[in-house]
Amino acid sequence: MHRNVRGILTLTSLLGLSAASAGPAKITAQSIIVNPVETKLDVQVWVNRDASGKGNPLYRKGEDLTIGLKTNQDAYVYLFNINANGVVDLFFPNNYEESNFVKAGVTRIFPTKGAKYTFTVGGPNGQDKLLALASTRELDLDDIATFAENQGFAEVRLKGQENLARALSIVVNPLPADGWTTDVATFRVGTEEKGSATGTVSQTPENSTQPVTQPQTQPRETEKEQTPTTQIQAGERRDGTIDRAMAEAYDRLKGDESLGAATTYAVPWGDGWWQKFKGIGAYGDAVLLHANGSSRSYAVHGRLLERYLAMARAENGATRPPSRLGWAAGDEKVIPRNPYGTSGLYGFFQNGALYGTEKYGTFWLQGAVLKTYQGLGGSGSFLGFPTRDQFLLNGGWAADFEGGTIRTIGGVPKIYRK
Repeated sequence: MHRNVRGILTLTSLLGLSAASAGPAKITAQSIIVNPVETKLDVQVWVNRDASGKGNPLYRKGEDLTIGLKTNQDAYVYLFNINANGVVDLFFPNNYEESNFVKAGVTRIFPTKGAKYTFTVGGPNGQDKLLALASTRELDLDDIATFAENQGFAEVRLKGQENLARALSIVVNPLPADGWTTDVATFRVGTEEKGSATGTVSQTPENSTQPVTQPQTQPRETEKEQTPTTQIQAGERRDGTIDRAMAEAYDRLKGDESLGAATTYAVPWGDGWWQKFKGIGAYGDAVLLHANGSSRSYAVHGRLLERYLAMARAENGATRPPSRLGWAAGDEKVIPRNPYGTSGLYGFFQNGALYGTEKYGTFWLQGAVLKTYQGLGGSGSFLGFPTRDQFLLNGGWAADFEGGTIRTIGGVPKIYRK
């Protein structure tokens, strides 16, 4: 997309956006950097062809694009674009707007009527993302972007989504844990002609890990049931009724972006319900879990799901959730790079938690060890991510981490740095 400063200069800018609701951070296939801490601060961003911020509208080269955003609290907002080639551009702040400070509840539209710049889609064909980052404090982006003299938009020094996420994780690190939040929306650049590049997200293979067979309580469908003639809806049971908590969770998580299509009906599992989804991109297979008596359903994905089911198989033949964790009690969260340069996933359950990284693996923590660990700041603290499961040592629970250990001595957790 081109940012056209009327009659003066043309700069390349290729953006992509999506809207988020307040509450726990959520993982989606479009996520770039997500605060693992629940925040009251919320930012929403959208494009003119999709006011909901939940879609992935198509634009052709040469078409104009406008962007809207709103926060629920006073905040400083930063808008980055990553185009199909990984080019990153900083759209806001810029030298044409007085400030990037946004008042609570006020909808901002870019460009405004009479502005000295426009946004025109310019390619390349493919998937674009726009990252909106809202912060309670003004951020220092000097290591990411610079404004040259008489230049309306900043020059960004890095390229690619991962590099942007790494750089921003350093920028937001000094902020209070709940002092920032993000939102990502998407749009495609191309044509509707067959074979046109649209940058759609790849799907995971159809074959995936399932719990072992248990006819009445096992969360598994027959091959015939897994390939129905009509698409199964989120929360749909075999009798056609809908589990409302699952349906609401699918909407809350933008399920078409983070869960994909359902591959089973919602079926009984232990004292609750289970439904499996195809998964999106690198996050792998996904499930929605709904414990009886709870008004909410939550998602578990990929490597966390694999470990969760492995624990259930080892303990009870996968006829119900593993007792060390219980039912999911919150949506998974993406944890940005910590002081050791490690990023990963966090899953919160009734009785414990799972932390997963490519570097070390996926491990469980619970009880006083988990409470002590999270009280220090969890994976973002000097302890970093766990490097093994919690274990018994001399009659007390213990856990090892990147930067130290927790040992329970006489019932009291003790913390040791490496």
